[in-house]
Amino acid sequence: MRCSQLFYPTLREVPSEADVISHQWLLRAGFIRRTTSGVYTYLPLGYRVIKKITEIVRQEMDRAGGQEVMMPIVQPAELWQQSGRWDVYGEEMFRLRDRHQRAYCLGPTHEEIITTLVDAEVHSYRDLPLLLYQIQNKYRDEIRPRFGLMRAREFIMKDLYSFDVDHEGLQVSYEKMRQAYNRIFQRLMLSYRMVEADSGAIGGSASHEFMVLAETGESEIVYCDRCEYAANVEKAVCSPVAVEKAAESRADGEMITIPTPGLRTIADLAEHMGIPAHEQVKTLFYSADGKLVAAVVRGDRELNEIKLKNALGCNQLFMADEELVRERCGAGFGSLGPVGLNVPVYADLEVPLMPGISCGCNRDDYHYSQVKYGRDFTATAVLDLRSAEVGDPCPHCEGHLLKMRGIEVGHIFQLGLKYSEAMNATYLDKDGRQKHFVMGCYGIGISRTMAAAVEQNHDQDGIIWPIPIAPYHAIIVPVNANKSEQWEAAWKVYKQLENLGIEVLIDDRDQRAGVKFKDADLIGIPLRITIGPRALQENRVELKKRWESETELVDIDRVALKVAGIISKANQIPIDLDK
Repeated sequence: MRCSQLFYPTLREVPSEADVISHQWLLRAGFIRRTTSGVYTYLPLGYRVIKKITEIVRQEMDRAGGQEVMMPIVQPAELWQQSGRWDVYGEEMFRLRDRHQRAYCLGPTHEEIITTLVDAEVHSYRDLPLLLYQIQNKYRDEIRPRFGLMRAREFIMKDLYSFDVDHEGLQVSYEKMRQAYNRIFQRLMLSYRMVEADSGAIGGSASHEFMVLAETGESEIVYCDRCEYAANVEKAVCSPVAVEKAAESRADGEMITIPTPGLRTIADLAEHMGIPAHEQVKTLFYSADGKLVAAVVRGDRELNEIKLKNALGCNQLFMADEELVRERCGAGFGSLGPVGLNVPVYADLEVPLMPGISCGCNRDDYHYSQVKYGRDFTATAVLDLRSAEVGDPCPHCEGHLLKMRGIEVGHIFQLGLKYSEAMNATYLDKDGRQKHFVMGCYGIGISRTMAAAVEQNHDQDGIIWPIPIAPYHAIIVPVNANKSEQWEAAWKVYKQLENLGIEVLIDDRDQRAGVKFKDADLIGIPLRITIGPRALQENRVELKKRWESETELVDIDRVALKVAGIISKANQIPIDLDK
């Protein structure tokens, strides 16, 4: 492809709408353009990357036994009502009505559609296991679309669904997908990690996320410094850690009331009263499906709302209104505590281990000291409710937890009977009895993966595409395309590369060499071949790898085979299924 004919409108300045690296470079390099908030058009370079990611995913799904289908984007409300998700999915669902006022949604996911399909068409255990997948657009009405393709309203996704006769069969299908996902992200040449995850609105008994590691990632994950344990912070198991005994004056004796005028926070009490944060507790109030509840964690810890929501089994959880709390408890935020509450109290595992507790006494400008769990208050339930922190003990070994940031690009779920029971989807087992399908679902964000690749692979000059998903493998840059000897040499190499199946650009534009080099770096082409007058006198060309600063002089008759070797090696990376 000649650069003079390629549609890639580059930008020299960072667009004001772009707030993360991938969004900035994909816009500047002419890969995408914004249509409306959270909705993007893929330009030729961008769509070539999308197609390459898609093809790698498709190959590995087929290799694992998946069969590709295409399901409708427009889904009838009655299917979601049958599964119980129509009312609980939330405002992220795009909802619409047809001319007959029948309710529909734009598919954010396809569990209901696929369950209905398989229930209607699969009747015997002999037809199982079954793996069906699709690659198509999904729609979620994000409250605040941001970060370009990372959190968009319209995005491209691969979703596969497994149907098995029992939970043992589900484990086999789940392992097939785990291995397939490892192969996919290794073939994409991305640094990633599989972590334990919360199942969220999809549901099910267990799930794992695949995280592309990047400092700019919006997700935090923890991992052990000794074993293979890793989880996102929403799911990470927190073993309780006992603190040293509190100061004698605060650890022993009866509970006392102390005036704390104007002191509202953990930090205030620590600074003005000399009470360390680990001797205090936070008492936080939430509305759980309209019911007021209190959650208690140590003062130096952070409450994990996902854990609390899962423990309560509620559909909606949000911070309670202060006026409602004052009406029920007698005080406002900053003076609240667990003693004498008339609402359910859920305490973190560490709270009963505290030798002496300071907390609000549900009276404005007063706190309690020398509170003891079990004597002065008890909880409705004691649970793991806090977020993991660096240095926490690993739940699986004697190691300690560390943190890194990542971008979720894949998520696999063990759904079990969640949808098949709700929608009464059954098959006949070998004894002729009706049994519910045991299901799993497995998603990869195709467009998100493209953005994640940029977050992980860029420098100050632009994108550095991994070779397997680069829009073109190589670009040939004659320093002066108007010089016949340079153009003829460039065209000769171009045809040699084409004949070897290499996807190659040739920059035939009437521009200065510096402009051509900057554009080649901006769009991230992995290999650049420069045809210059000095090297050409020795029948050589300059070969530069995008990820390296140095150039290499190569004989013009050997450069095509050298480029082919680099690309072939990148496309045949070793696969470690135990990663």
